[in-house]
Amino acid sequence: MHQAVRPVDASAVGLVEQAQDATAPPGLLFHHANEGRPLATPWQIAALRAQALREHDLANGFILDCACGSGIQLAAYAATLQRPVLGVELAPERAQASAVNVRSVAAHTRSMDEAWFLNSFVVCGDGTDAEGVLSSLGEGRFSVSFLHLDPARPRNSRTHALEEMQPPLHRVLEGWAPYLDDPALLLDLSPRLTSDQRDEVETIVDAVWPGVQRTWEWTSRGRGRVDRLALWLGRVADPSAARRFVRVPSSLADAPVVLTSAATPEAIEARHHPPQRGEHVSILDAALMESGLMTEWLRIAAPDDVGRWACVEGRRPQLHHDRPLRLDSGSRTLVQATGKVVELLKFPLDESTVDRLVETALEHRLGSVKLRYDLAPNLQPKLQGSLDRQLRRRHGDRQGFVAQHPHGEVLMLCVCPSPARETDSI
Repeated sequence: MHQAVRPVDASAVGLVEQAQDATAPPGLLFHHANEGRPLATPWQIAALRAQALREHDLANGFILDCACGSGIQLAAYAATLQRPVLGVELAPERAQASAVNVRSVAAHTRSMDEAWFLNSFVVCGDGTDAEGVLSSLGEGRFSVSFLHLDPARPRNSRTHALEEMQPPLHRVLEGWAPYLDDPALLLDLSPRLTSDQRDEVETIVDAVWPGVQRTWEWTSRGRGRVDRLALWLGRVADPSAARRFVRVPSSLADAPVVLTSAATPEAIEARHHPPQRGEHVSILDAALMESGLMTEWLRIAAPDDVGRWACVEGRRPQLHHDRPLRLDSGSRTLVQATGKVVELLKFPLDESTVDRLVETALEHRLGSVKLRYDLAPNLQPKLQGSLDRQLRRRHGDRQGFVAQHPHGEVLMLCVCPSPARETDSI
């Protein structure tokens, strides 16, 4: 049984949580059902997705989110595109929260009298049953211009199987295909999907729309990981790009860094080589590496420089190169750390040797040194805290970091470029 409600009539009575999203404008509060807040899409991500969708020519009809949760993405689509939305959510309290949040965004943007808001719906029911959802809206013929799906996945799992997605991907596509004559879809999938699982997703899509245009998109907010993995299909795919990487800025006022490519990803392999004083070491964005767009970016950031990959996996891909990277303001967000090796430290770093690192750092006028390699969770804050306290009292005017060479136990003390001129030699 499906039950439809208009956000204009929605009530927050009974909802247990209301909170400010850290990425949303001040005063824009969202309601959540029990335990719904950790699962909600951050407003900044939802807004960027909606802005990207605005660049495409969509047919007439609802913007549909058939597993809308708390409705943050649904509300962002509605306010940005100024079009009626249709959300579907199986859990009654989350469906209620979704309707209330669409109303909250309409109120925040002073759109309570706009047609898009007055003609939007949220349906509590099965998102795979297209006929049942549309029949709950009342008399009339309803069409869908775009489908968004962000299926639920197990929390705290290191891997996600396609069978764990709810609602199931194949059932959603099959159920709504008759209402998407000219398909336009965004599948918001687990960022932990492997290459084989992505191929499996494409097989499911091809079973419904053979050969439909597609663009895979990796989104990162930093911290060395992929935050979102999405497949844009049909009218919303980029015909010139099979892959896209989006680095989300820290502020809503800044534009994201976007890289695209239509080429097949080039294989990147780590090769053994000894560390050297005077070479440059860069720890780069792991999400950019995973997207397969690292080589394209390096052609811009390190032209004519044959880099040597020391590590290509994990949270800290490590590149050794002969000249400084060429970084503009956007490219800097794709670099965790970069600098010239000034010392090779052949002693393990612990509480008994941290003073030796401080002495070496002072010889190179370093006022700050960050530890950029894996340490025991109980040891890292102690060592970093000791470095910060001792160097803060001195008069160093440069910044640096310590990285570990993947082959052997050697630590590399690196000095970062001057903030004034990123490409200056050190």
